[in-house]
Amino acid sequence: MKILVTGVKGQLGYDICRVLTARGIEHQGVDIDDFDITDANAVDTYIANYRPDAIIHCSAYTAVDRAEDDAALCERVNAIGPANIAAAAVKVGAKMMQISTDYVFPGTGEQFYCPDDATGPLSVYGKTKLMGEEAVRRATDRHFIVRISWVFGKNGNNFVKTMLRLAQTKTDLNVVADQIGSPTYTYDLSHLLCDMIVTEKYGTYHATNEGICSWAEFAAEIMRQAGKSTEIHPIPTSEYPTRAVRPLNSRMSKDKLVENGFARLPDWKDALARYLKELNEN
Repeated sequence: MKILVTGVKGQLGYDICRVLTARGIEHQGVDIDDFDITDANAVDTYIANYRPDAIIHCSAYTAVDRAEDDAALCERVNAIGPANIAAAAVKVGAKMMQISTDYVFPGTGEQFYCPDDATGPLSVYGKTKLMGEEAVRRATDRHFIVRISWVFGKNGNNFVKTMLRLAQTKTDLNVVADQIGSPTYTYDLSHLLCDMIVTEKYGTYHATNEGICSWAEFAAEIMRQAGKSTEIHPIPTSEYPTRAVRPLNSRMSKDKLVENGFARLPDWKDALARYLKELNEN
């Protein structure tokens, strides 16, 4: 099998390529320097030349707040980009995996969202990611759409790295406590995605590490595990206004993974411990 991975410079694309390398699976990691996903001709040319058996599409516009003022670019990357990739995948007979997000849901209530629950994104980012999902579904039946949340990985910036950086100079930090979700280690996630892509078990899935917490609880656990003395003060979202509306409830059901024979990921606290160890070793 030969796999094309977009967004190799990002956290998830980087780790997927690490896992594929370890498994001895032929692959190519690409990013904006290789071709522009919003340019259909460039996408067609690259994919026609490489002729992958599968494409894992991680590239995305992820600056959630900036997207509110840059909706046109966000839509080109998150909606038109996946449409272009999917169309090119069909031409070479490749299956496709589209990485999506908890932001496609309105984030109300306290239930665990199932993959087929009604969507209702509140932000430009969420709306464009949903458009990307829909474009892939229209283009090919041979698709995996995998919604993820709260990711942290070795390659790139994330909440864990931000907390560790702030802990160097801050004795106290205010962190939002009424947004609930599942922190997800991209290395763990990559193993699952690589397990999935070699199957024909198509459909929409949710994939996160196990367990839930608030951002404040996540921050406190980062400080505890990293041996930092910075105190975390929980605050409501109303006291930390942002340009884009965040979902308060990012709980996502992973039952469909188990139903299709895929293993759930480890608990997020276990994942965090291994991630901090990886950071320290580097």
